[in-house]
Amino acid sequence: MALQGDFQAHARLLGQLGAEAREVRTPEELEGLDGLVIPGGESTTMTLGFEREGLAQPLRELVHGGRPVLGTCAGLIMLDREHLGLLDVTARRNAFGRQVNSFEAELELDGETVHAVFIRAPWVEEHGEGVQVLAEVDGHPVAVRQGNITAVAFHPELSDEDSLHRWLVEEACAIHG
Repeated sequence: MALQGDFQAHARLLGQLGAEAREVRTPEELEGLDGLVIPGGESTTMTLGFEREGLAQPLRELVHGGRPVLGTCAGLIMLDREHLGLLDVTARRNAFGRQVNSFEAELELDGETVHAVFIRAPWVEEHGEGVQVLAEVDGHPVAVRQGNITAVAFHPELSDEDSLHRWLVEEACAIHG
C-alpha cells in the first residue's frame, strides 16, 4: 500500500529479495498481486485514504483469497478488529508512548533475532485464540500471525531487517509458484 508510510523502503527490501514491488493506491492496483505490505504511517489518515479510494472491501477480498499480508506499525492497526477486521486483535495506538519514547530492541521472531525499531508503536491489547503471538515486549504482543497475515508493531524497513519480507515472498511463492 502506498497511501502513507515508507513504502519505498519496503519496496527496496522486497526488490533485494527478488520480488517485483508495485505501489498500490487504488482497488484496481490490487489486482494480480501475490502479496501485500501495509506499512506504517498514521492510522486515522490511512483510514481516510482507504475510504476515499474504496480500498477496504477489495483488500478484504485479497486477504480472504489467501494472499499473504505483512502489516507494520500502523499496518497492524489497520488490520485489527476496529478497522479492516482482518486480524482478530485489538491494537492499542501509541501504546509505548509518544515520539520521544521511540526505541529499538532485539526480538526473537520465528527462530531469528530481529532488530526492531519502534516509533509511536502500538501493541496488541487483546487477541483471539487463532492468533499466534510471535514476539512480546514487556509482556505485550508486538508481532502476531493469523493465517496469511503477519503483523508487527515495529518498522523492519528502517533497520534493513528482511526476515519478515522474506516470509511474505516465500508465502507468495508457495501459493502462486
